[in-house]
Amino acid sequence: MMSLGAFVVIGIFATSNAFLFGDPDWNNLRVTWSLNPLDTLGFNAMPRTVDEAKAQGFVMDSDCGEIAGLQGKRFVKGRDYGLVLVYDKNGYIAGIQIGVPKNDSAGFPPVNQINHPFVLVGNTYFVTAYFTNPATICSIGRTAAQYASHGTGDSLYIQNGTDPVADSLKIPMVETDVSTTKWTKGHCFVSMGMHYWYDVKADMSCDDFFPVFLLYNHGKLNAFGWALGRAMDTTRYPYLEHPSGNVIKSFINPVPHCLVAKPALSTLHIYLTNIPLADTC
Repeated sequence: MMSLGAFVVIGIFATSNAFLFGDPDWNNLRVTWSLNPLDTLGFNAMPRTVDEAKAQGFVMDSDCGEIAGLQGKRFVKGRDYGLVLVYDKNGYIAGIQIGVPKNDSAGFPPVNQINHPFVLVGNTYFVTAYFTNPATICSIGRTAAQYASHGTGDSLYIQNGTDPVADSLKIPMVETDVSTTKWTKGHCFVSMGMHYWYDVKADMSCDDFFPVFLLYNHGKLNAFGWALGRAMDTTRYPYLEHPSGNVIKSFINPVPHCLVAKPALSTLHIYLTNIPLADTC
């Protein structure tokens, strides 16, 4: 079996190769971190076109314009709303969502985060990230040339209200621009990146814990993820990770006391590049 060090070397070589030969910076879409780089449940590559999604068993949950509070063509597999893929009107990847069932949420999400960022649609709360300007996803979409040039996307927006255009937060693409925002620098973790969390404090209430983290590598945004302040059902949401509250000390600074007290959380690392093990911060 190849060592972790060897995987990192391969990843760095592949990243350099991509730079030399013009591969897009965001050249893939992978989800789920795993301790074992050969784990079949880890670092899963997701379909980046509607045709690929259909071939892999994803089915459309809603089309462009069918849901006022969300953008895009939304696809799921096996009714697993822990992973919803969003495509633009032309069938190119445009975002990703996580859904929390309203009737099985045990008081989650917190009241002050309902529709901000957990947007309620039917009986499910969704948190959404877009990989391109949400205003264009259902209006013009991307062309084949733009997809070839930009890959998975050219920007990251986190929807933080019921209007996907007006209420979406645009995330800094370079780490040096984060200092002017409320995103707080956490810790570096190889195969993830340098973590940033939104306005965290040691004595904060978990009701105010924003369920998104950012990951920067070599100064550039190339990954992010969800961090829910509760544990989701492991059998119903197979892509999610389930760290204990104590483990989060390795990623966040300062550490909110309320998170450490939780027996388990649900997280999902979302990679926008092909070689996550090259992410060395």
